[in-house]
Amino acid sequence: MKRQVIESTQAPQAIGPYSQAISVEAARLTFLSGQIPLDPATGEMVGTGDIRAQTKQVMENLKGVLASAGLDFSNVVKTTIYLADLANFATVNEVYGSYFTERPPARGTVEVAALPKGAGVEIECIAAS
Repeated sequence: MKRQVIESTQAPQAIGPYSQAISVEAARLTFLSGQIPLDPATGEMVGTGDIRAQTKQVMENLKGVLASAGLDFSNVVKTTIYLADLANFATVNEVYGSYFTERPPARGTVEVAALPKGAGVEIECIAAS
């Protein structure tokens, strides 16, 4: 897979762990459903009231789904982050960024009225191989 980071001076520069755009040639795309902070072993919510722990669990859940598809975070080309409270953005961004240390994917982040099971964060992604 050829994955290219697109940077334009015609738009604001990325100010966090994301790229303005990602271009992928001749790729097989894998669309991951949104993950909330559920422990896969118990099905119970992790880190109730602790957005850092919730975000880490969400990223670990995504990592597990990616691995089952033979992929990892380097294959991710687009993510969408849903937050129950945008005031948690900096903390979520810090944890999220620790999983994308080089060539981060394109990203959107939105605040929503509510998430399943009272989660504080949900993240979905698209990966290419």
